[in-house]
Amino acid sequence: MGFGSLSSFFSTDLAIDLGTANTVVFAKGKGIVVNEPSIVAVNKGNGKVEAVGREAKEMLGRTPGNIVAIKPMKDGVIADFDVTEKMLTYFIKKAHNGNVWMRPRIIIGVPSEITQVEKRAVKDAAYRAKASEVFLLEEAMAAAIGAGLPITEPAGSMVVDIGGGTTDVAVISLSGIVYSKAVRVAGNEMDEAITQYIRKHHNLLIGERTAEQIKMDIGSAFPLDHRATMEIKGRHLIEGVPKTITVSDEEIREALAETIDVIVDAVRVALERTPPELSADIVDRGIVVTGGGSLLKNLDKRLRQETGLPVTNAEDPLSSVVLGVGRMLDEFELLRKVAID
Repeated sequence: MGFGSLSSFFSTDLAIDLGTANTVVFAKGKGIVVNEPSIVAVNKGNGKVEAVGREAKEMLGRTPGNIVAIKPMKDGVIADFDVTEKMLTYFIKKAHNGNVWMRPRIIIGVPSEITQVEKRAVKDAAYRAKASEVFLLEEAMAAAIGAGLPITEPAGSMVVDIGGGTTDVAVISLSGIVYSKAVRVAGNEMDEAITQYIRKHHNLLIGERTAEQIKMDIGSAFPLDHRATMEIKGRHLIEGVPKTITVSDEEIREALAETIDVIVDAVRVALERTPPELSADIVDRGIVVTGGGSLLKNLDKRLRQETGLPVTNAEDPLSSVVLGVGRMLDEFELLRKVAID
C-alpha cells in the first residue's frame, strides 16, 4: 500500500468472537461495534445473501421455500465455509461503517480443542473477508482476560465459558493455559433438550426460537425460590393444529438436567486434573462463570453445590470473550505469547 505510517493512524484492527450463536466484533478504540446472531438468510435461487444477523434470526423457521436461514457455525467451529465467509465480510464491513477499503488485522477467538483443519478454516475465512493478518486466541483465555482475571500472575484462575456451541473450562496461570477442556455441549444443546422434552411429554412441536425463549424465561439449573410457569405455543403432533400449553420451571429443569450434568462433569474433571498448587489458588479465588449459557438461572448455585467452591458470574457474560480478545489489540506483546498457531 505504500503509506504504512499513515494508515496506522486509522486504526482498523478488529477483535472477533465468532460464536455459534452470536458474533461480536470489537473495534480498536471504539469498543463493541457489532453484536448479532450468527445467522445468514440465503436465497437458494441465486445464492444471494438476503439478510445477516438479527434480521436473519427473525426469519428462522419462517422462511418461504426459496430462502433458507443458515447457521454457519456449529459447536464453535465453521460448518459452512462459504456462508461463514459471507457473514464475516458483512460484519467486518458493518464494523467499519460500510467502508470496504479497510484491510484490518483481526484477532479471532476459537474453542480450545479446535483441530488444525478447523483453525485453517477460520483463518481462511477471515483472509477472504479481507483481513491483512489473522491471529487466533483460545476463547477460554480470552474469556478469562475479559472477565478481569489476573492471568499474568503465577496463580491459578479457573474460568468456565458456556457459549452456544461449546463449554470451555480452563485453568490459567502465568499467561498460559495449564489445563483446558472443551465439551461441545452448551446453550444450543439446552434448547434442543427443551424441544425434545416438550415433544415427548406434551406431544407439542416448538421452533428453536421458542425453545430459546423458554430457557431464558423459566430455565434453571437448581430449584428456584418461586415457582414459575410459562405459556407456550406450538403445533400439536396428534391433532395437527396449533395449541397453547403451560409448562413449569420444574419440567424445564428436568428437561435440562442431562445437559447441565455434562457441564458440571467437565468442571469436576478439570478440578481433578489441576496441579495441587493451583488447586489451592482456586479454593481461594473460586470459579468464574461466563458466556451466554451462564445466564441460566441458579447455575452458579448448582456449581457451588457440586464443587463446594465459590462461584462468581462475570459482569458482562455475553461480551467476556470479545472484550478479552479486544484487550489484545492493545497488548501485542501479550498476544504473541498467548496466540495459538
